[in-house]
Amino acid sequence: MPPPDSTDWQQPAVAWLLDHCPSDYRRYAGWRKNPVALAWVAVRHIDAQLEAMRQAYREVRIDLGDLVSTDALAEIQSDLEAEGLRLRASARGAQLLYDALQGRRYVPRL
Repeated sequence: MPPPDSTDWQQPAVAWLLDHCPSDYRRYAGWRKNPVALAWVAVRHIDAQLEAMRQAYREVRIDLGDLVSTDALAEIQSDLEAEGLRLRASARGAQLLYDALQGRRYVPRL
């Protein structure tokens, strides 16, 4: 992602945000024309996905324990954990883009 002060940095930001949302979000011109609105909704969407993964991880043994093998359950839990980590990273990126689109800038710390 280009730095927020570079020329046309919002175009890759919009593409990244759309890549982290359902494909149907690409149909809405208002979000593409107003990247801060897209970032706002993307943060909420990713947060909801993350909460769904956390809920699934908490309930998988109860809901699927009698329906799949022990090995399959371990694999499913591992997949849920990996997806949760991916979503945490996406949530952080979306929040940083939302902040940047509002004009907030962060100074790197040593």
